[in-house]
Amino acid sequence: MAELEKHVFSHREVVEALILKQGLHEGLWALHVEFGIAAGFVGNDPNAPESIFPAAIVPVVKLGLQKADKPSSITADAAEVNPKSKSRKR
Repeated sequence: MAELEKHVFSHREVVEALILKQGLHEGLWALHVEFGIAAGFVGNDPNAPESIFPAAIVPVVKLGLQKADKPSSITADAAEVNPKSKSRKR
């Protein structure tokens, strides 16, 4: 059997995993993405100076959660993903 080369997740699956990681039990949470911006020069052929062009580089700097007002494809409800456990009376 071949080894799996990568695991791919939907935005909602990422939000669900972060809800579990943070131990959140209530609220609607959305994926938060922070981008940066940098500039540089890129080209196809380092030996051909005429093929070098200025370029913008937009890295993903941070991923996180932010409170959301309404459900969407980038939200998850913490009460459904990570419900509080009911304590048992002895």
